[in-house]
Amino acid sequence: MPEEPNNNPDATKAEFDEQGFVALRGFMNPDEVAEVQENLNRFIRDIVPTMPKEHVFYEDKADKSTLKQLQGLADRDPFFQQLMIGGRFENLAETLLNDRAIGQNLQYFCKPPGGGKPTPPHQDGYYFKLKPCEAITLWFALDEVDEENGCVRYVRGSHRRGMRPHGRTTTLGFSQGIADYGTPEDTENETPITASPGDLLAHHAMTVHRADGNNSQTRYRRALGFVYFTERARIDEEAKAAYQKLLEREMATEGKI
Repeated sequence: MPEEPNNNPDATKAEFDEQGFVALRGFMNPDEVAEVQENLNRFIRDIVPTMPKEHVFYEDKADKSTLKQLQGLADRDPFFQQLMIGGRFENLAETLLNDRAIGQNLQYFCKPPGGGKPTPPHQDGYYFKLKPCEAITLWFALDEVDEENGCVRYVRGSHRRGMRPHGRTTTLGFSQGIADYGTPEDTENETPITASPGDLLAHHAMTVHRADGNNSQTRYRRALGFVYFTERARIDEEAKAAYQKLLEREMATEGKI
């Protein structure tokens, strides 16, 4: 089980290398979290209506209160750009990756109460199409997150076992899931990680992880996801473009965007 607060960079790096993930408690203080939440509310109010539909996902696209995922916050707003580039998130990514970290995407995730669907088991690297697959996601909690409302569940050590076979899912925003998930190695090593507002969870792009749906009837489960690649990682642009084109066509056909 990962340890609780860890303010020693060497120990944090060692735990990340061993487990494939690490939790940093109190990465931001309450005032800082409140500032992030205030700017997120502004972003949703003012900028989301102008965004391409393929970057904004709803559980029910006819009901704007069911917003579940946003892509590219740092590309569209100075506050979130400054949050992602040149500050403590980027510095942490560089420490854990042991290389220069290049910011790629700042995402928003939300599982609304009583309706937030499960996140299928997957490896972020399957979506990224990188060679080599050297990348990290920093998952920043904005709400109290526990097993009832869908905390992240990591498989310890899975980042060292290669890319798993993935197949199409019906989950909007997570179109691919691990096809053979549930092996004894998966179940024995799966670890639920709870979080409080201001806590940060970091995982390698090869780390297998999933989350249950939000079974709370009153509590949201909101988070930001900061994605960084190493400087030497290269995107297979042809493979990524082909995948994105197919995915957008399928989502449009299914009426999801």
